[in-house]
Amino acid sequence: MSKLPTQHPDVEVSPLPARLALGQEADVDRYIARLEAFERGELTATEWKQECRLNGVYDQRQDGLMMIRIKVPGGILTPRMIEAFATASERWGHDRNHVTTRQNIQYHFVPEAEVEALLRYLADAGGLTTREACGNSVRNFTACPRAGVSHDEPFDVTPYVEVLAAHFLRQSFSYGLPRKFKPSIGGCCGTDCSAAFINDLGLLARVQDGVPGFKVLAGGGTATLRRSALVVEEFVPATEMLEAAEAVVRVFNRIGNRGNISKARLKWAIDKIGPAAFIGEYHAEREKLRLAGGRPFKLPPQPTPPALKAGLPQASRPLDGYEAWAADSARPQKQAGFSTVEVRLVLGDLTGAQLRGLGRIAAEHGEGELRLTVEQNVLLRYVPTWKLPVVHRELAGLGLAKAGVKTVLDVTSCPGASSCAMAVTQSRGLARLLTDELEARPTVTAKAKELSIKISGCPNGCGQHHVSGLGFQGGMRKIDGKAVPQYLLHVGGAVTPDGARFGRIAAKVPLRKVPDAVERLIALYDAEKRDGERPDDYFGRVPVEQVKAALASLTELGADEAGDADFLDLDEHRQGVELTGPKGSPEDHMC
Repeated sequence: MSKLPTQHPDVEVSPLPARLALGQEADVDRYIARLEAFERGELTATEWKQECRLNGVYDQRQDGLMMIRIKVPGGILTPRMIEAFATASERWGHDRNHVTTRQNIQYHFVPEAEVEALLRYLADAGGLTTREACGNSVRNFTACPRAGVSHDEPFDVTPYVEVLAAHFLRQSFSYGLPRKFKPSIGGCCGTDCSAAFINDLGLLARVQDGVPGFKVLAGGGTATLRRSALVVEEFVPATEMLEAAEAVVRVFNRIGNRGNISKARLKWAIDKIGPAAFIGEYHAEREKLRLAGGRPFKLPPQPTPPALKAGLPQASRPLDGYEAWAADSARPQKQAGFSTVEVRLVLGDLTGAQLRGLGRIAAEHGEGELRLTVEQNVLLRYVPTWKLPVVHRELAGLGLAKAGVKTVLDVTSCPGASSCAMAVTQSRGLARLLTDELEARPTVTAKAKELSIKISGCPNGCGQHHVSGLGFQGGMRKIDGKAVPQYLLHVGGAVTPDGARFGRIAAKVPLRKVPDAVERLIALYDAEKRDGERPDDYFGRVPVEQVKAALASLTELGADEAGDADFLDLDEHRQGVELTGPKGSPEDHMC
């Protein structure tokens, strides 16, 4: 049993049940054995790459350096995991825990020779696994970070996340798939908090005639073929959840395209045979599983929710900036007297010390755990509402008390060409630039506070730019034979309760002019919005030609106008660095 390191003076908290420890050193033993086989010439280079991917190990653009992706089902971090991640980042990850848009944690620039030590430490110290975090497998199950505390959820999906993660891990039918398979589970009615409509598998909690269950979606995705997921079954009782999820995976494994990796995702298979035929295959697979006895399961124990004690003391005097921070970051839970606190992470990054500090705050003022979000933030839960000023003060001490959660300041980005071999541009550099520029212009950001901005360094969309109010996709143009970084602008994307709405391509903007383009678009929205209209919805309806006209003077860049800085990507130091396209082929690097 994992216990909180301290007792709350004002809150009664039960010991935390042990979450599923998915890490196994046997996985690392197998990985090393396969490496030795490769070195003896018994595996081809392609087979070895597949083994690396299967174990969450990804070669970077830089030779000899690796990216390591660790699965965090549902984004749930226990005290044990928090300490393991903090220590691992300091030893092997350059003191940077990077939170991804799939609630994983990644380390970059890990020397190849140190991968084994890192994997063993994660499995032993944190019960953590990298197995099937990459590759043609069932990836990390994302989930609503507010599961269990949301006012409008049918029921808490947290225990189901644990069941699903354990069920699919290391199963012969869940790896060696035609292509990667991204799953999610959520439950907030009226929203799609888990972005189910852009996942290969989406499970949305519902209650029908008093019976808990799930709406089953399949075949969503972004990248070069955008598809909103197909509803394959309106309601499946929770007791049949595993059969339904496994049936989707098994159909994909059987009918997916293994001859063309660029058309191998589930969405392509559904397009090929048609929705009706796919649903028929799904029901046939469900029947096979039923006849074989189904997939019964038992929900794991969950923590007893904290309870407020009587006679609460008074909070300390708030720091300057508290009101603005609380307005964005704090949200009442359905449990009276408690609030969630979302911590905005710039670029999704946390140092080891910051992660430990968040763990301490969660232990002293919350439920003891942290939850990662798909917006690359961290959520604290069960914070007594009266203690919000205390939590704000302690976050400020960690450098983590930024206002602007889920606002135009909360820019999402993939790692980009700083490490990813597939990326064309330094998307992190643009995210940092936009964050700095927008924070410095409060009168501008106030006009479109709820606008979402997401950035990807290539068409694959790991930064989810296709479903953002303003989405930027990295690219390049040539001037006098020299590469100039630019971004393809998508406008009006979103994930709604009824499906995904993909942004429309509106312009190609040279990198250095992107901040000016954002400011112009905010002005356009401010001038033309309808009463109560949110920015993302405005950009979903505004004619693309109108956006093009507003940005016309920013999209051109002639040789006589271009300066030395225009040929440099952000965070680069010389012209043309890594702007000649991805290293290797898409077959090698599409993650």
